[in-house]
Amino acid sequence: MNFELTEEQLLIQEMVREFAATEVAPIAAEIDRDHRFPGELIPKMAKLNIMGVPFPEEYGGAGADNVSYAVVLEELARACASTAIIVSGHTSLATWPIFEFGTPAQKEKYARKLADGTMLGAFALTEPGAGTDAAAGKSTAELVGDDYVLNGSKIFITNGAHADVFIVTAMTNPAAGTRGISAFVVDKDAPGLSVGEEEHKMGIKASSTTPLYFSDCHIPKEALLGQEGKGFKIAMATLDGGRIGVAAQALGIAQGALDAAIAYAKERVQFGKPIAALQAIQWMLADMATEIDAARLLVYRAAWYKDNGLPYGIASSMAKLFASETATRVAGKAIQIHGGYGYTESYPVERAYRDAKVTELYEGTSEVQRMVIAGSLLR
Repeated sequence: MNFELTEEQLLIQEMVREFAATEVAPIAAEIDRDHRFPGELIPKMAKLNIMGVPFPEEYGGAGADNVSYAVVLEELARACASTAIIVSGHTSLATWPIFEFGTPAQKEKYARKLADGTMLGAFALTEPGAGTDAAAGKSTAELVGDDYVLNGSKIFITNGAHADVFIVTAMTNPAAGTRGISAFVVDKDAPGLSVGEEEHKMGIKASSTTPLYFSDCHIPKEALLGQEGKGFKIAMATLDGGRIGVAAQALGIAQGALDAAIAYAKERVQFGKPIAALQAIQWMLADMATEIDAARLLVYRAAWYKDNGLPYGIASSMAKLFASETATRVAGKAIQIHGGYGYTESYPVERAYRDAKVTELYEGTSEVQRMVIAGSLLR
């Protein structure tokens, strides 16, 4: 067993860490405060191949592996969780299913431009009445002549207001249950598609989260992704990989909070000495570092499984469950170490605490991850 990153992975880590420090961190507080999507970062990240890390170079990607992809998201999230989820939603939830299930024509039209950052992607599964119970979706797609006609709505769409293309699930045979769900690749300018108002969220405020509305939305039958009736399986497979991305995001949030807590503990003087000299602070830092290290091993293991063609669904659920709850705990302790200052926007740990919570919710709540893990043990 080798727990060290390869030379290539270390170079990618160094490159993204420098980018995050020089381009992302300086604007992180501002874009969070103003709820501003950092569109100026997209072409900069595209230039560094950050928008298509795990995809082959011939498709516009970086040709790196999924461990490298996890490293990239961790480094981005250390500086700004919003920026990390923009990349994660685009890569794991939009580009990957087209690359994995798309026709050659779909790959040529979309995957290449998504991987090289020319286009931004989003994933539309959740509905007002179908969150954890994703199979309960009511959106429909009816084949009429040479077009599918979509009707319904989706909510909580990451990158929603800025995406060029959406992966959308809808019922093509409502009587067939999950086997009646199909997936589609839908352009933002498809007639009958409209994007709703931005959600005002507790955290990751610089990421775009919107509803989508489909009113007799016509898309060509060539927009079908995979086979008709296979949309639920496509969506679940997509989420398996997406959970690695969210776990890496949570890991980065936690590491950023620890970094801030260590720096503050060294400079804050109470009782005539830095609070880092106090055992109470030392023990909190030790617990935080240990949990982060355990989370990192779980995240990298899940990514390694995916790279090596091994089943990674359970590993990704374990990684997301532990890393997300670690992020919330670590960010909370970081605020405690900062004391009253940690509760203000003057220090980044307040933002980390707000950002961490959503990693326990999206792409499957912690309860869903426990359900998945327990199901694998009891079958």
